[in-house]
Amino acid sequence: MIGKRVLNELSAYKQGMQTSEVQRTYNLDKIVKLASNENPYGFSPSVAEELTVNGQAFELYPDGYASDLRTKVANKLGVHLDQLVFGGGSDEVITFICRAFLYEGTNTVMATPTFSQYRHHSLIEGASIREVPTVNGKHDLASMTEAIDEQTKVVWLCSPDNPTGDIIHPEAFELFMEQCPNDVIVVLDEAYYEYVPYSFQLSLNESLEKYSNLVVLRTFSKIYGLAGLRVGYGVTSEEIAEKLNVIRGPFNTSSFAQQVVQVALDDDDFIAVSKKKNLEVKNSFKAFLDEIGWEYYESFTNFLLVKTPIDADKATHYLLERGFIVRSGNQLGYPNTFRLTIGTKEDMEDLQAVIKQLQKDVDEEVIK
Repeated sequence: MIGKRVLNELSAYKQGMQTSEVQRTYNLDKIVKLASNENPYGFSPSVAEELTVNGQAFELYPDGYASDLRTKVANKLGVHLDQLVFGGGSDEVITFICRAFLYEGTNTVMATPTFSQYRHHSLIEGASIREVPTVNGKHDLASMTEAIDEQTKVVWLCSPDNPTGDIIHPEAFELFMEQCPNDVIVVLDEAYYEYVPYSFQLSLNESLEKYSNLVVLRTFSKIYGLAGLRVGYGVTSEEIAEKLNVIRGPFNTSSFAQQVVQVALDDDDFIAVSKKKNLEVKNSFKAFLDEIGWEYYESFTNFLLVKTPIDADKATHYLLERGFIVRSGNQLGYPNTFRLTIGTKEDMEDLQAVIKQLQKDVDEEVIK
């Protein structure tokens, strides 16, 4: 078969069952999707207004430089225009990094388990993978530092991590960066940054000023509620950004997406309300889990990785049959867990009732 050999060893991303498919399969009226860490409160009302007011010239190519969006993001972050790289979600920026800096004979260091796309695209570029097991759901930064050698080109840090939701604390990050060679690219994936309490957030500007080898990834798919538009970005030194923009396709974000994201960026109130509601509902759900004796990982995001009393696939299927789509930890490297998005207050209360019944069925050995 023509193609890179490694492609025969990898699989295409396999998404979970979609809402319509679950409805048809189980003959259910209501489905609650809690598998993809989307914002259950939708997107900014200003976006909805923008969609009805301003039309689009779909026959024209988009601004490949994303000039207006670039200016708005740069001003909001306090960085230079040429420090930014836009992609079809931050996932695409991950592919730029791999293509730019990884090749046969090099290696890359990452935690395991963590976000799967780091490993996937690194392997496609021919790099060797050095995976360092997490400890209680946290990056083992000391061991990751030890794994770096002269052939290491990229280190991947995910904070908050996916799938646990835990963070790398600012002091630990600083220590790691001080010990990491400055010719090794360090990617800090902050897809869930906006959900992190301010006291635990890293200073983007200070970090970029101190570390010229740092690339920070962010996205509009999570708290901004724009996952369907696929817009994310990297912010880094101008030198690194220039190399990544060489790889970026000329028209990789649509005019429509650029326009909508600009409007969403202006609505700080929507972000604040989403963050507040998420924390309130998450704390309530954690209290419920404490009450029934189920454990979970500390999370600074809009999801929880919950330990299950039975096999994760069985627990996930039990919820699925009752209209709740969650992600089995067996697929994420954490057996006997499932990852669930924090939904609305009403949906999470309904989920509590289903989980109570699951625990009852386990206690009575109806399900094993």
